[in-house]
Amino acid sequence: MRVITREIAPLGDLLEYADPHDPLVWTRRGAWLVGVGDALTLTAPADETADLAERWRQVTAAAEIDDHVEESGSGLIAFGALPFAPDSSSSGMLTVPRLTIGHRGEKTWATWVLPGDGEPEPAAPEAIPFGAHWSAAVGPGALTPDGYQDAVRAGLAAISDGEVSKVVLARDLVGTVPPGADLRRLVRSLATGYPDTWVYAVDGLIGASPETLVTVAGGTVTARVLAGTLARGADPDADREAALALASSEKDLAEHGYAVRSLVDALTPLTSALAASEQPFTLPLPNVWHLATDVEATTAADTSALDLVEVLHPTAAVAGTPTDAAVAAISRIEPSDRGRYAGPVGWIDARGDGEWAIALRGAQFDLAAETGGGIPFRAHAGAGIVAGSDPEAELLETRVKFRPIVDALA
Repeated sequence: MRVITREIAPLGDLLEYADPHDPLVWTRRGAWLVGVGDALTLTAPADETADLAERWRQVTAAAEIDDHVEESGSGLIAFGALPFAPDSSSSGMLTVPRLTIGHRGEKTWATWVLPGDGEPEPAAPEAIPFGAHWSAAVGPGALTPDGYQDAVRAGLAAISDGEVSKVVLARDLVGTVPPGADLRRLVRSLATGYPDTWVYAVDGLIGASPETLVTVAGGTVTARVLAGTLARGADPDADREAALALASSEKDLAEHGYAVRSLVDALTPLTSALAASEQPFTLPLPNVWHLATDVEATTAADTSALDLVEVLHPTAAVAGTPTDAAVAAISRIEPSDRGRYAGPVGWIDARGDGEWAIALRGAQFDLAAETGGGIPFRAHAGAGIVAGSDPEAELLETRVKFRPIVDALA
């Protein structure tokens, strides 16, 4: 492949250049990556996604890259999404767009991927007008509210039996959007309402994740742990009380501690100069407060973002502790496959740098199953179950976590 990156004049709303039916987008705090077309797609079964890191090295080693921009996200990049569990029916994938448009700070650029020397000069990006507004039909999935509370009780039994210390259990909602719906409108709603999250659209997986799995830039590794959640208050006084209650909650602090230790233990063999704050801070999002801890480390030049994704996923924040036992409990208790929910989603470049989040607050659209009745989708939300968890309170937490995607779908 020949890869050419050039700085271009600002284009305005980059989302207008994405495919309306299958948008390929990564954005946060005004930085954008938008992919158009498909130059190359690598796929792997759920139990073989570790192979994608080496296959990506082979692709980048064989590519001829001419990058005059040298920004984070310029040059040859692939967008990716991986399943949560190794026994999932969903596959892992990396896709290299034929055209990627990026914007960061004051720079806007375009990256074209051309198969060979005989290709014509790259064409200018073309905007596509937004389609009509739409709304989705949403209903209960495999777990009803009562069924979810029963699942929480099963999780508490696993904790009582000593099988796990923490297990994260999710429930689902299912629905359809109208046939031919412009899914960029969903991306726009999430990016506008939740600008501090990672808003992603990769292979029909669309959402707004508050949780960084890992970022790698020039050998510096950063990650953020979110575990422990409480709904925002209805007024300023109630909101302050909610933040204080979360910061002093023994249950939430214990849940958060499990997640931080899991991340640090996973990073330690591959990094140096690892540092994590001693106490979590309260992170405000439009709908919830989270307990959060930032972690930073240094990694070797030959360690890529995908290598770190492989060792970090699944974190205790989305699986539980101990991890293997928690994943087994999830498989036993939850009645359906999570697919890519709570799996890694993000991008990687030819240097191995990249940004990866955990696929939360989103939905998977089955684009291949579109019929005259619409495009089916499934959304998930979960809660961390520890000793002392209350089934009704955990159900309410999932309702709060569903709010971003459900409001956007409406």
